[in-house]
Amino acid sequence: MAARLKDVAALAGVSVRTVSNVVSNTATVAPATRARVVAAVEELGYRPNLAARNLRQGRTGLIGVVVPEIHSPYFGALAGHLIDAAQERGWTVLLERTGGRAELERRLLDGSEGRRVDGMIVSPWSTSPAELASLAGGLPLVVLGELEPHGSIDHVALDNVAAARSAARHLAAPGRRRIAAVGLQSALGHGTAELRAEGFRQGLAETGLTPVAEVEVADLHRAEGARAMRELLALRRRPDAVFCFSDELALGALRVAAEQGVRVPRDMALMGFDDIEDGRFSAPSLTTVAPDREQIAERAVQCLAERVLGRLGTLPGRRIVVPHRLLARESTGAEVTPV
Repeated sequence: MAARLKDVAALAGVSVRTVSNVVSNTATVAPATRARVVAAVEELGYRPNLAARNLRQGRTGLIGVVVPEIHSPYFGALAGHLIDAAQERGWTVLLERTGGRAELERRLLDGSEGRRVDGMIVSPWSTSPAELASLAGGLPLVVLGELEPHGSIDHVALDNVAAARSAARHLAAPGRRRIAAVGLQSALGHGTAELRAEGFRQGLAETGLTPVAEVEVADLHRAEGARAMRELLALRRRPDAVFCFSDELALGALRVAAEQGVRVPRDMALMGFDDIEDGRFSAPSLTTVAPDREQIAERAVQCLAERVLGRLGTLPGRRIVVPHRLLARESTGAEVTPV
């Protein structure tokens, strides 16, 4: 016979309500008590009837995750972490991609797609915070990225200025003086590229430098990185270091450097941003800025859970900044490390 709530309660030595609170994540439970309940759940193999629970609580058990791209290694990995974090809380994820198109971002939020979800986690490229709040119409919403909080919408973001500042200082530290950036995207409104450019300039200014070039791109993928590197190598005074705003851009640039006989890092240092798996296996391995993707996902899903369960009432939106690390590898002169 399948285990029941009261069986778990008896084994854990707690009330049925406490077991229900732990299983549904609807109330704060002391860590030691939660641990006993979780152990009892695992020992008995208890599985809650999520469909019945959601029906009683007026919820669907579904959340939406909306990202610009799923073919990009960064967003693909982030989506996986979001799904894992949602499943741990009993949610099923509906994953959508927008290509950064404003009309699709709006359509997915305004309900015209006909899908009913308990809340949404969105990484918008084209829609403002005020418009997001208006379109959501009270639906619990968490935004990933640089837009400022609006209303009760929580934001989970990386400090892109600080991250890019550290990248610039890293490139300049060995005495490189002709440092360029690749990745500006003035056509997009989400602000990430602008913040990385701002941090890059600040980091160089701290060492008495200014950028020798800042190359705009149509997107953050390999082909644009290759095109940008050809543009930089055509300059009369080539840069001796390049900071790319994504690892994909850097990998495209690395290919062109090799084709044209530019030795990385001896002739030119090169680094990216995102810490995608490909960068660890490239030759040379790619120095990068690594956001904590698991924490981005965990904090975003936790924020959404708190909004869905009504724990925060009408409190204003929060801005949560997750950590990052600079990982020095061979492309900027670090020692070879086993993969």
